[in-house]
Amino acid sequence: MNDPVHYASQLAEQLAQLLEQEFATLRSQDIDQFEQLQPVKTELLAEITRLAPPAAEVQSLPEWQNFRASMLACRDAHRRNAVLMERKLEAIRGTLQSLRVDGAASSVEVYDRLGHISRFSRHSGYSDA
Repeated sequence: MNDPVHYASQLAEQLAQLLEQEFATLRSQDIDQFEQLQPVKTELLAEITRLAPPAAEVQSLPEWQNFRASMLACRDAHRRNAVLMERKLEAIRGTLQSLRVDGAASSVEVYDRLGHISRFSRHSGYSDA
């Protein structure tokens, strides 16, 4: 570990690969695999935090620019994963809500083609005619 810049960049690349694996597990809903990745991600982040200089130095020192770019990509991948997870949770909440019997006034929130939430009533159709 003679070169902290190189080592930190390697860790950032490992983090990027792990975030891609995390995304794949979220897409396939493999919760067990997702949970196994979390301690590894935490360990990588702790090691990166230990190695990297303060953010102001990372921005100003040219030798840290590749590391900075990698970490910005990791941030974006993490945000993407968080959005996917939130959408999956909302879908599950919607499914659970639709399974509840709340009487005649029940309605369900669903996503339309554009990804916006819309509400519809479950008691429309032949019985309303």
